Amino acid sequence: MPPSQGSAHPLRLIGVYAALLAVIYALVFFTGDKAPTPKLGIDLQGGTRVTLTARTPDGNKPSQDSLKKAQEIIETRVNGLGVLGSEVVIDGDNIVITVPGDDGQQARSLATTAKLYIRPVIGQPYGAVPDATQLPPGQQPGQAPASGLPPTLPPPAQGGEPLPPPAQGGEPLPAPVPGGADNPASEGAPQNRVFPAQAPTTPQPTPAPNPSDLSTQEQVKQEIAQAKATRQSQDPAVQQQALAALDCSKADPLSGNDDPNLPLVTCSVDGKAKYILDKSRIDGQEISNAVAEFDQRQSRHTVRLDFKSTGSDEWAKLTTEYYNKYLAFTLDSRVVSAPIVQAAGQYGGTTISGNFTANDTKQLASTLKYGSLPLSFQTSEAETVSATLGLSSLKAGLLAGAVGLAVVLLYCLAYYRMLGFVTGLSLVASGLAVYGIMVLLGRWIGFTLDLAGIAGLIIGIGMTADSFVVFFERIKDEMREGRSFRSAAPRGWQRARRTILSGNAVSFIAAAVLYILAVGQVKGFAFTLGLTTILDVVVVFLMTSPLVLLASRTNYWAKPSVNGLGAIQQVARERKAAEAALGKA
Repeated sequence: MPPSQGSAHPLRLIGVYAALLAVIYALVFFTGDKAPTPKLGIDLQGGTRVTLTARTPDGNKPSQDSLKKAQEIIETRVNGLGVLGSEVVIDGDNIVITVPGDDGQQARSLATTAKLYIRPVIGQPYGAVPDATQLPPGQQPGQAPASGLPPTLPPPAQGGEPLPPPAQGGEPLPAPVPGGADNPASEGAPQNRVFPAQAPTTPQPTPAPNPSDLSTQEQVKQEIAQAKATRQSQDPAVQQQALAALDCSKADPLSGNDDPNLPLVTCSVDGKAKYILDKSRIDGQEISNAVAEFDQRQSRHTVRLDFKSTGSDEWAKLTTEYYNKYLAFTLDSRVVSAPIVQAAGQYGGTTISGNFTANDTKQLASTLKYGSLPLSFQTSEAETVSATLGLSSLKAGLLAGAVGLAVVLLYCLAYYRMLGFVTGLSLVASGLAVYGIMVLLGRWIGFTLDLAGIAGLIIGIGMTADSFVVFFERIKDEMREGRSFRSAAPRGWQRARRTILSGNAVSFIAAAVLYILAVGQVKGFAFTLGLTTILDVVVVFLMTSPLVLLASRTNYWAKPSVNGLGAIQQVARERKAAEAALGKA
């Protein structure tokens, strides 16, 4: 009998699979600039896991809608930073961020609330180290400018320590710069740029208070209310007292909770300077884009801000009104940069510059670009997974996979003999495809392999072997009816392939549903399970079936002592003899 449809050209099918492998590994070795290895997750290469606890302005429990919105924004920031293998999940009333690799600070910075406001500075910064070259002509270091606040601070509030006098007996303060080498107007630079009076540091999340100090929601409410009553007062005397009593080294209860319509007494992000700020003039929501750049002329990293139309108009008015005066960019209630306006009445955007690294500006730009979080957060737990522990986990996972593969091969060889050998070749071919695809997915979409993903691959080995068993048992069924191995192989494949397709379709649907509904590492399990299910179908159709058909047409593999099907043939002969005897009777 001629072979069934679809089995007439086994060598051609094997050639197609070989070509697919060649394409995969050509992409692996000739694209990308990294080693041909899969990207590993936090549990395999180590990393940081940060648990964030939400703090609402009224101290009440955060809503699930606000948590989901915060999760979406943080995930968008992760994508904007190109942080591969990170995940952001909601765990009860908390948000858990995991970042693979050794940059744990990246995970913490992703939770910055990012409520940006542009506020005028009332007077000038307190406690900043001055630069005499920034003083205008005719003003000597230590001399308070005419527009500044009184040169000495009032007595501090109870328990506070006085700041060094900004002008008398202490360090002089920076003052406006009307021109000079740093004036962009003198060098043809864009006229709407501003430059900081002191070099700010990278904005970092406010240090978390001790959770034991915030045992009740009422305490949180009281902290925020007390801070607003003193640090957001419109009374100049209260502002001075709050300035003197402010401790920049402590956690800020106003972080992300300040009222933009009121003045604000606050610190710089590095804690080295204090400010009295007027109410907000431009909201961060007016920013249309934020891009990290490198200023070749100034040889420093900057963040370029572009405003929406309404924000652009307000920026032009603000730079005109505060020409040669300080404007503060506040992020989560702290001053990121307090530059002096050196170009007035300009539309469009501006630039935040300071003592930034490339990574600093990239993180800040992503935080500003992708919006404010609806909640402020405190870090309640930070866990570092060492690379050593991750390596041990990787070895354990690979060992489990190797043991599973070895057991499957030994069973197939013992039970199916020659067909077991075909099983081994098919599993090797499948493994090569899986490895290459994992490498490419890591480069293209940032897929990372974790322990859950390895578990999905191991289960996929069993499912692939199950497809082989279905095929081989159909061949046995055909041979029990008296057919030869050569005749039974194509007939058995015709009967088995529908069952194989049905079983794999069910498995793939289950993996897809699990991937959609699951969170965290379970997604990795579902992804690899679905991937191996698809590869199972490809391998069975392009490798296993053609190899068995080729073997069935070879005299050597057709021998019962080689293919292990002698017992089945004996059963067929006995059945045939019994039927003949009944017919004679």
